[in-house]
Amino acid sequence: DPVSLPRLGCGSMGGMLALPPGQGPHQVGCTDVMVGHTRQGLFLRLFYPCLPRAGATEPLWIPRSEYCGGLADVTLGRRWCSALLSIAIGSCKVPVSWNGPFKPRSSGYPLIIFSHGLGAFRTLYSSICTELASWGFVVAALEHRDHSAATTYFCTAEAGTEEWIPFQRVPQGQKEFYFRNKQVHQRAQECVRALRLFQGIAGGRSVPNILHQDWDLSVLKDSLDLTKVAVMGHSFGGVTAVLALVKEPSFSCAVALDAWMFPLENVLYPEVPKPVLFINTEKFQTPESVAKMKRLSSRHSQTKIVTVLGTVHEDQTDFAFLPGKLFSRVFGRRGTLDPHKALAITSRAALAFLQRHLKLQEEFGQWDELLEGVGDSVVPDAPLCRSHL
Repeated sequence: DPVSLPRLGCGSMGGMLALPPGQGPHQVGCTDVMVGHTRQGLFLRLFYPCLPRAGATEPLWIPRSEYCGGLADVTLGRRWCSALLSIAIGSCKVPVSWNGPFKPRSSGYPLIIFSHGLGAFRTLYSSICTELASWGFVVAALEHRDHSAATTYFCTAEAGTEEWIPFQRVPQGQKEFYFRNKQVHQRAQECVRALRLFQGIAGGRSVPNILHQDWDLSVLKDSLDLTKVAVMGHSFGGVTAVLALVKEPSFSCAVALDAWMFPLENVLYPEVPKPVLFINTEKFQTPESVAKMKRLSSRHSQTKIVTVLGTVHEDQTDFAFLPGKLFSRVFGRRGTLDPHKALAITSRAALAFLQRHLKLQEEFGQWDELLEGVGDSVVPDAPLCRSHL
């Protein structure tokens, strides 16, 4: 009975979702950035190391009610759930400092461009983005405009007019591969444009944020190390990250969370020049998708494939931190591994990999064994391939 949704134990702290704060040494701040007045602009949420500030406010996890409508449409296929969803999760907050003061670093922070999955949007990976920022990264979580987001918008040059870009299913009679392939190329291009944005800021270009946040992007100018840039994403965003390596030599490596490999054309596999870390969940991958990952790992000795046992596809999103009943209502079966533990494994494996390929001077090498699939709840390769080992 979906009507009972909102009563599933709303805590007073930020509604029903308890997102974990970052475990690293830095406090984390967060702001939204929109540049340009057309679809060719960019929209992203920025997570960054920040200075502590008394009375910091926390941003909403679902930034506006329109996103609840889009989410209800995508996950449940029925708009009427939108109101219930917004009652259940509309007041949830992200445990970061909204527009908090940036913490400068003369040696510069490495940068991660993050790409969301199909039917998601920029805030639904706040737990992993917060975690990475707490270890000293600037993380730019994009909101894609290829009709793969639950919904998104841009602001036209006319004062305050918003144009919304709804989620789009594969049109009747069109082959899914061609539809998705066009989207993945647009998404990878947006990752490259995001990098150009930060290169511009580092070069002293003034970038006006249309959203008029009380936060000046020029504070990043002397605190980014743009020789150390990675691209990362989940599902559709995972394959987007792989394609971004082909399009942009400045990306040193990619981290692909449960990548959906289907949309990438075969001719591009030999073109992927840099290492990829594939972190898969136990229940999502197909033999075809894994075979594509293995094509990349056979070409590049530093490309790694590991699987986190006891996890399902949604466990790599913030939805993992919803209470069990609500999660299973929306998505069906949930994983057996505690979501905090799953997040720790995913982020530590990513940090060890980033340390290696961005040549960081940190202590993340302590988690290197995860890259070989050694550790609690981790195995090398994908479960489907383990019989061949």
